[in-house]
Amino acid sequence: MADKLGGVRSQPHVLGIVLAGGEGKRLYPLTMDRAKPAVPFGGAYRLIDFVLSNLVNAGYQRLCVLTQYKSHSLDRHISQTWRLSGFNGEYITPVPAQQRLGPRWYTGSADAIFQSLNLVYDEEPDYIVVFGADHVYRMDPEQMVQAHIESGAAATVAGIRVPRSEAFAFGCIDADESGRITQFLEKPKDPPGTPDDPEATFASMGNYVFTTSALVEAIRADADDSDSDHDMGGDIIPGFVNRGEAHVYDFKDNEVPGATERDKGYWRDVGTLDAFYDAHMDLVSVHPVFNLYNRRWPIRGAAENLAPAKFVHGGLAQESVVGAGSIISAATVRNSVLSSNVIIEDGATVEGSVLMPGVRIGRGAVVRKAILDKNVVVGPGEILGVELERDREKYAVSAGGVVAVGKGVRLG
Repeated sequence: MADKLGGVRSQPHVLGIVLAGGEGKRLYPLTMDRAKPAVPFGGAYRLIDFVLSNLVNAGYQRLCVLTQYKSHSLDRHISQTWRLSGFNGEYITPVPAQQRLGPRWYTGSADAIFQSLNLVYDEEPDYIVVFGADHVYRMDPEQMVQAHIESGAAATVAGIRVPRSEAFAFGCIDADESGRITQFLEKPKDPPGTPDDPEATFASMGNYVFTTSALVEAIRADADDSDSDHDMGGDIIPGFVNRGEAHVYDFKDNEVPGATERDKGYWRDVGTLDAFYDAHMDLVSVHPVFNLYNRRWPIRGAAENLAPAKFVHGGLAQESVVGAGSIISAATVRNSVLSSNVIIEDGATVEGSVLMPGVRIGRGAVVRKAILDKNVVVGPGEILGVELERDREKYAVSAGGVVAVGKGVRLG
């Protein structure tokens, strides 16, 4: 078998389908005019880059990204950032809702695959990996595919162990000692334990591996079911479970090259402003909970032609990530993530915040515990994130007290 970072791979023949069509309403205003997977993350990436990096690093390079809502920036990012040579037939392509079966949008994630079965018929894969597009993590999908093949299952669901006391917020997996899933429960009041730990529960990561023939049969049957919501996690997986054909893949068994003990097994669903903010704070400590600097399993993002970041007139950044092209002038930045082309002027203070590309912070301004979308301008002397009641009158404020300002807004 060839090198994981891009060589030609032997059989089995695997097609990757990335589900990237969600609206991401809980991340508003960051999703006001872009799809959730296109939201910038970590100073140099977009959310879609994590799943694509995992698949490409594993050698899976025939990938279809199913898009739907507000997909222009996502389509452009994939086209510009994820170009493959095509020498061996590899491709990463965004696939919009094609309306092949009539003038309608996707009605669910299973329907998205049903309407795109032509991609499967054209590729003729042995197995299909179906992954979500908006989680932050590292994973080697090949290990999950191999576990799927060895189990003989028709469907395999990636499960991450969470404390049983917290599992009621997730789709939960009940499995026997062989790994066969016996129940798939959506946000249960009494979550099941794992076979080896009654105080832990397998939560579904939204990542699946299928034997192609089994998935196609299930998808086509679901399309004919008028009572179905046509959802992968809500309808397709329970069907495999009921037939005794689904297994769980324990995420803790996944070994990613270059992972540290601190970030091994890291996975975050960043579907809310608070979760999105917390995942950024995981990046900024001296020994980060999630390490962006693992060169053996890189997260690939857009490579902009920008000058290095610059600190002038005593500008200071502590426990922070600072993107290329940024300038910090006689200002203080602490515990923050700054994307590219951010300018912070004299006397300003930025603490515990996430600043996306092109943000400008004026002289003497104070920004605390905030997420500022692209090209936000905070005028001289303005204060954000200090008086939350005042901020709520104009901006989104999360349950955890994070102030979020939409793209291009000017304060003051």
